[in-house]
Amino acid sequence: LFDAVLLDRDGTLVEDVPYNGDPEKVRPVPGARVALDALRAAGLRLAVVTNQSGLARGLFTEAQMAAVHARVEGLLGPFDAWLVCPHDDSDGCSCRKPLPGLVHAAAQALGTTPQRCVMVGDIGRDVTAALAAGAQAVLVPTPVTRVEEVDAAPWVAVDLPSAVAEILRR
Repeated sequence: LFDAVLLDRDGTLVEDVPYNGDPEKVRPVPGARVALDALRAAGLRLAVVTNQSGLARGLFTEAQMAAVHARVEGLLGPFDAWLVCPHDDSDGCSCRKPLPGLVHAAAQALGTTPQRCVMVGDIGRDVTAALAAGAQAVLVPTPVTRVEEVDAAPWVAVDLPSAVAEILRR
């Protein structure tokens, strides 16, 4: 059913540290490495799809962001693609989630279509972006996820390993 799994970064793969430009602050969510390795072993392609408005706001540099991403890969293994929206909400781009631009771009980068992708994220923006592009979406709530986002999500998992187990079952 799926060719690829698209994953939000902050709050989904790693603990959410607002506007993190420091690789030393990267902490994977529990079970992330094992879960991602299971997806890789099943032959699924993986992409990180992340809003990083801290770039637009000057809160960290591209080099700092690249160092954070290198640390994520060092801890969690390689991803086939990284798709980043560097804009702020006021920039009017088409890539910032909840708009579907990054999901379309990720599918293209991975050589598939959004219909063959599933997006895993921790807030409504992730789900909305995936569904708008024609992808499936799994919400993995955290303490910052709003109740109405959970209620609106078509597919909810208690944590990343549970989401991955369900993806692999489908």
